[in-house]
Amino acid sequence: MTDHDAAYDALLEEMRVKREEALRVARAALLPQLRTLGITMIRASYDGEGDEGNVEGVDTVPHGIDLPVDLDHRFESFAWDVAYNQHPGFENNEGGRGVMTWDLTADSISLEHAFRYVDYTLSTHEDL
Repeated sequence: MTDHDAAYDALLEEMRVKREEALRVARAALLPQLRTLGITMIRASYDGEGDEGNVEGVDTVPHGIDLPVDLDHRFESFAWDVAYNQHPGFENNEGGRGVMTWDLTADSISLEHAFRYVDYTLSTHEDL
């Protein structure tokens, strides 16, 4: 490993630690606010490709609870960041998509994530 590689690995680790700390802070702030609305579970569907992406939808349990606009934006940002922290760069190229589910009663988050990829089948014919 070169000095450049070691420096790059150290930078990536520093960025990961900062992301995790930001997620802890956001989670601690969001949890009581979502619980106050009577929400016991919240899901965010996200999709990213071609260097872009966003949260496609938010569902709550019980169903039909509308989040205030500011809280909705902060939750969507949090959900995206959770996915990104587990799969950095998933929005690039063919991208990825998934669902983040947060059980607010147990304060447990699960992430279901799928990467997209290009595949092909090659046929070679000689001396036909």
